[in-house]
Amino acid sequence: MDNLTEADNRQVFEPSAWIDQYGNYLYRYALSRLRDGEAAEEVVQQALVAGLQHAGQFTGQGSQRGWLLGILKRKILDLFRQRNRDSSFTSEDGGDPSDKFFDRQGNWRPELQAAIRLPLDSLEREEFWQILRGCLESLPTRQADVFVLREMDDRSTEDVCKDLEIKASNLWVLLHRARLRLATCLKSRWYRESN
Repeated sequence: MDNLTEADNRQVFEPSAWIDQYGNYLYRYALSRLRDGEAAEEVVQQALVAGLQHAGQFTGQGSQRGWLLGILKRKILDLFRQRNRDSSFTSEDGGDPSDKFFDRQGNWRPELQAAIRLPLDSLEREEFWQILRGCLESLPTRQADVFVLREMDDRSTEDVCKDLEIKASNLWVLLHRARLRLATCLKSRWYRESN
C-alpha cells in the first residue's frame, strides 16, 4: 500500500467507519474469548480508543481490521492479567474436579470414560462452537482465560505464564481442570441439544 499522507490517514481513521465496518467482527471475537457481553463491549471500546490515540502508528502495511484486532488482542490480554491479579479470582478454582472423573488409582471412572469423547464430525458444525462458548462460560474465569490463551489463541506456555504471571505447573493444573470440565460439559450439552 502506498504511504498515506497525513490527510489520507485522518480520512482512513474515521471512528464511525470503524464501528460500521469492524465493530461486529471485533465484538464477536472479544465475546468468543471473554464469554461476557459487557466485558467484550468494554475491550472493543478500549481497542477503538487506543486505535484513535495511536492512529499515527498504522503503517498501512496491513488491513485496518487486522491492526484493530491486534490492539483488541492486547486489550483482552490486559483484562486476563487484571483478572489474574484480582484477589476475587484466587479461590474460585475450588477443589479438584478430577475426583469426579478418576478413581483413587487414577483411572477413568467407567461411567464417565465414554462421556468425554466427542464425535469427530461435530468439530465441523456450527453447533459445536455455540456449545463450546456456553461451556467456556461455565468454567471458572482463570481456567477459561488460560484455556483460551493456550488452546484457542495457540500461545506458548512461556508466553501465557509470563502474561498471567503464573508458573508453568499452575498453568498445567488450570489447563487440566479446564479440559476435564469442558469435556464433560461438551459431551452432556452436545447430546442434550442433539436429542
